[in-house]
Amino acid sequence: MATPIQENLVSSNKSYVSSFTKGSLALPPAKKYLVVTCMDARIDPAAAYGIDLGDAHVIRNAGGNAKDAIRSIVISEQLLGTNEILLIKHTGCGMLTFKNEDAHAVVQKNLGEAAVAELGGLDFQPFPDLEQGVRDDVAYLKASKLVPDSVKISGWVYEVETAKVRPVV
Repeated sequence: MATPIQENLVSSNKSYVSSFTKGSLALPPAKKYLVVTCMDARIDPAAAYGIDLGDAHVIRNAGGNAKDAIRSIVISEQLLGTNEILLIKHTGCGMLTFKNEDAHAVVQKNLGEAAVAELGGLDFQPFPDLEQGVRDDVAYLKASKLVPDSVKISGWVYEVETAKVRPVV
C-alpha cells in the first residue's frame, strides 16, 4: 500500500508530465556551473538561485558541505564540463546547532552499538560559525587538486528569513 508521500509523488508527477516539454535537454548543464547547497527543506534552489531546468548541477547535502560534495563536483567538472562553483550555505542551518559528539551520541541512543561501529569516526562536519564555514569550504575547494585552478569558486549565504543571498567570499 502506498504512503501519502508516495501517492503525492505519483499524482504530482502526472501533473508535471502533462506540461513537460524539456526532454531533449543536453546532459551537460547549459550554463556550465554547479551549486553546492544545503538539503534544508526551506530552500528551493531553482527558484531562489535563478536556475532553470538544464542550466546547472545542484548538489545538496547537510550543510552545503564541499567535502561531502567532492565526488559529484569531480564528475560535474571532469565529465560534464562545468567551470564554476557557487557554494551556498544558509542562516538557521542545523549544522550550526551540534558537535560531532552530539550526533554520535544520538546514533548510540537511537540505533545502538552496531550503528555506532558502522559510523566509525565519521565526521559529521558541523560548523559553529556560518560565514567561517563558507570560507573554510571555499578554501578547501581552492586547495583541492581535484578542482582545477581555472574553476571559479565563490561562497555565499542564503538567508532563509528573507530569501536574500549575500556574498561571503
